[in-house]
Amino acid sequence: MSSKETIGLAGEYAVAFELCRRGYYAQLTLGNHKKTDILVETPDKLFRVSVKAKTGNQWPKVSGIWAKGDLLVFVDFKDKTLNDLPDFYVLDVKSWKSVAEGIVASKSDGAKLNSENTVYWDPYEGQPKGWKGCSISLSHVEKYKNRWPKALSD
Repeated sequence: MSSKETIGLAGEYAVAFELCRRGYYAQLTLGNHKKTDILVETPDKLFRVSVKAKTGNQWPKVSGIWAKGDLLVFVDFKDKTLNDLPDFYVLDVKSWKSVAEGIVASKSDGAKLNSENTVYWDPYEGQPKGWKGCSISLSHVEKYKNRWPKALSD
């Protein structure tokens, strides 16, 4: 995979495939400026999935999730061949907030967490609008490998 765009799209399709394989209706959303990558329908609700995919060491500029039932799925294609499935790290809102709070606590540069559980920095020299989003390493999420919810309607 060569571009950031194709890696991201491959990650979205991989997550949709995995959700459908588990018996859920999953539909990719369209557009470049979206917060929701996949919509999932269960018998009693609709919820959103955000997908971040990578081939390198980190997932860059990750934003948060905040609505009950939503998922954030990190897809890792690093060191995978075309015949290998990627690794999936699946976080619900509570899990993601815990990861994000840990990142904020580890920083000494003014990092904060907003109401959408996104790590951000207020404006500073060189970044007059501040900065939103953080890099995520495998060590941040490895305990969530294949933690697909048993019942996505919970």
